[in-house]
Amino acid sequence: MDPGAPSPAPSSVPPPSQPDQEPQLPPTRWQKLTRALLGGPKDIQDPQLFQHISLAAFLAWVGLGADGLSSSAYGPEEAFKNLGSHQYLAVFLAIATGVTVLVISAAYTKIIEHFPFGGGGYAVTSKLLGPRAGVVSGAALLIDYVLTTTTSVAAGGEAVFSNFPHHWHVWKLPVEVTVLVLLTILNLRGVKESIKFLLPVFLTFLVTHAVLISGSIGLHVGRMDDVARSVSTGLHADVSTMGAMALALLFLRAYSLGAGTYTGIEAVSNGLSIMREPRVATGKRTMVYMSTSLALTAGGIILAYLLVGVHHVEGKTMNWTLAQLFAGDLHLAGAPVGRIFVVVTIASEALLLFVAAQAGFIAGPRVMANLAHDSYLPHRLSALSDRLTMQNGVLLMGGAGLFMLFYTQGSVDALVVMYAINVFVTFALSQAGMMKYWLRSDTQRKYPEWRRPMAIAVLCFILCSFILVINVYEKFFEGAWVTVVVTGALIALCLVIKRHYKGTFARLSRLDSIIDALPSAGPLRDLHLEKKKPTAVLLVSGFSGLGIHSLLTIIKLFPRYFHNVVFMSVAVVDSATFQGVEEVDRVREETEVALNKYVDLARRMGIPADFKTSIGTEAVAECERLATDIAREYERSIFFAGKLIFERERWWDRVLHNETAYSIQRRLQFAGLAMVVLPVRVLE
Repeated sequence: MDPGAPSPAPSSVPPPSQPDQEPQLPPTRWQKLTRALLGGPKDIQDPQLFQHISLAAFLAWVGLGADGLSSSAYGPEEAFKNLGSHQYLAVFLAIATGVTVLVISAAYTKIIEHFPFGGGGYAVTSKLLGPRAGVVSGAALLIDYVLTTTTSVAAGGEAVFSNFPHHWHVWKLPVEVTVLVLLTILNLRGVKESIKFLLPVFLTFLVTHAVLISGSIGLHVGRMDDVARSVSTGLHADVSTMGAMALALLFLRAYSLGAGTYTGIEAVSNGLSIMREPRVATGKRTMVYMSTSLALTAGGIILAYLLVGVHHVEGKTMNWTLAQLFAGDLHLAGAPVGRIFVVVTIASEALLLFVAAQAGFIAGPRVMANLAHDSYLPHRLSALSDRLTMQNGVLLMGGAGLFMLFYTQGSVDALVVMYAINVFVTFALSQAGMMKYWLRSDTQRKYPEWRRPMAIAVLCFILCSFILVINVYEKFFEGAWVTVVVTGALIALCLVIKRHYKGTFARLSRLDSIIDALPSAGPLRDLHLEKKKPTAVLLVSGFSGLGIHSLLTIIKLFPRYFHNVVFMSVAVVDSATFQGVEEVDRVREETEVALNKYVDLARRMGIPADFKTSIGTEAVAECERLATDIAREYERSIFFAGKLIFERERWWDRVLHNETAYSIQRRLQFAGLAMVVLPVRVLE
């Protein structure tokens, strides 16, 4: 092609109109509403942005640790109820609960140290046990976070309505649905904003429950001798009647069925990417805060049940009963101080459970994004909104949570059965991976003290595997089967999606063979851009045979018409690259390197070329803005973009391969810019 030779415009190409120079239209009512609810966009190139939105250890404890801490509202109760008439065993149960929390936390602290880029159990399992085991861990964790959100909201509703007469409970489900919708909106605004909003709730919970536990135990210290005698007498009587093995199995069953107590511990390692630098130190400090508070709270509540003599009351949580027995009848100067304390304590517990749903909204979309980045889920799930939230993931979490609320009618008993399964799948797999990691010779050479973390990983693996097996065995026909079936279906779906993407990429890679046939050496011609002459603006993503194929297609369809070609690309920052301003710069540099290769190729072909790039979180909107700028500079420009066309297109092709090209075309045409979508055939 001789770019200097004049040629009339082909009749099939309409003269491009100029972009509208008038001021932008005022925002619609819907846009005003979404801005009011979700806030304005954030500038990802702001050097202070990552410091602003990242979480210090204390805020991370609130946002991620609340999941573990709030489980003290239902985990200890479930374990204590399953002791039946053998309540003296609660002494050992409290100790076992605290020790288990500390063991799991210590094991996950090692994951934070050696896998500091986030991803938690999914990243560990994928890297150390292989991608198939990784997708099992990721799918299990994703279902777990949906149930985390639902269980926390349902348990919060149950705690709230413990303060009201039974006939008021008809409003429990509508209240829970409203709370879940509000939490979804808060998380669409951004993680830090939602946590700051809920911080007072967290602090109130800590204070009231510290008073409740220390007061319940402290006021009954004088009964310690009686408790010790009851333990000795009970053990002697039960061993002689039931046998030591039967008694041990009863205790282990109660211990395992209180597994809800241990959920949420993994959230810190999964959410490491949103923590403030230095991330490892922040994550470890957060883990210390969470494990210490959870061990003391859960163990203390179980012991307080025993000392105060708490029994289950229909329509009331056992924590409400504990608070009522501890302070319900207390009056000072005629004021019902005790009643006020009970209401505030249980209200803070309920609201903390709502805060705990944050863990699902924070970590769940990140698990989706990790799976999407590895092509196990649709790629669009790794995208960020202009508020730098994983909007698609948040909406999916909220929608799935609403479905589970309606499915179970907000029953905490039903949800806890389903809930305490998948988290232990992830626990066990991640610790199996860490055991393999510590057995590697290169790891042992690098870390001479490897035996201690290896022992922690082995102990954690045994505990988690035992709890998982007991829960599935005991609760399978009570609802655990739902979790098993849904998780299995999600794993199968992930594998099918991966196979589709892998096959598509393999077929597209055949286009890369064209690179070898193109001129790659020789002097670059001294060509000059003439901005008033016809210009082809080609949207590309990375230097590949796909982009080169599109360029050659333009030359073939419009011979001797375009004088210039401009390669245009938007570097999209998604959840995988959203790690700090340095990562944003790296993405920009990689994009510019690829565009320079296109420019060099075009000039060797005798075509004056240049490139334009921008960076953003949403490709379509950023493309529209960049294209408008290019059209002002190149007056006779026509835009081109490639679109995958499948031989037999099915509905899932449209879901897995977004309609970016058509979306950009609609936006540019509305702005008065001409755009042509070039078909890129994907043969079966």
